[in-house]
Amino acid sequence: MSAHIVYESAPLGSVIRYSDGAAKPPARFTKKLAAWESRNGVGRLVRKEPPRERATYSSPAHFTLHEGDFGQAGTIVVSVRRTWSVESDLRFEVLERPMIGTVRVLQELGDSPELLHLAQNREAAERWLANNEYRRAYLEGVCADEVGADVIGGRTAA
Repeated sequence: MSAHIVYESAPLGSVIRYSDGAAKPPARFTKKLAAWESRNGVGRLVRKEPPRERATYSSPAHFTLHEGDFGQAGTIVVSVRRTWSVESDLRFEVLERPMIGTVRVLQELGDSPELLHLAQNREAAERWLANNEYRRAYLEGVCADEVGADVIGGRTAA
């Protein structure tokens, strides 16, 4: 599916795979492998930004995938995120949507919310929020209506 379809239909918290369709090079070709890994991977959808029109520039809609956190002794040192424009030439696939009953911890930033955490239930979300202080964070449950919106014309949009 295209990046535009991911932006329009995938809910925050979905696990998305992106690919350029090229075969993975052997590990001995380190530069080719690094280039391939920059265009092929998996991440959780954490943000969707609408298009922007300014006097000096315009930018298309885009979304951000969280690929992972790296650190030591429970401290996150680096958080890897990649942002893709809806005009990207990569292919995207929704691997997993958030399950009904899970709860998103969101924070309002600018025009759109950012996913901070996806919890199994409201109690776990409240516990996570108590341990991770965010001023403008709020909780939002994943409901059946959202999952039903993913079915288009009798088939799943994935």
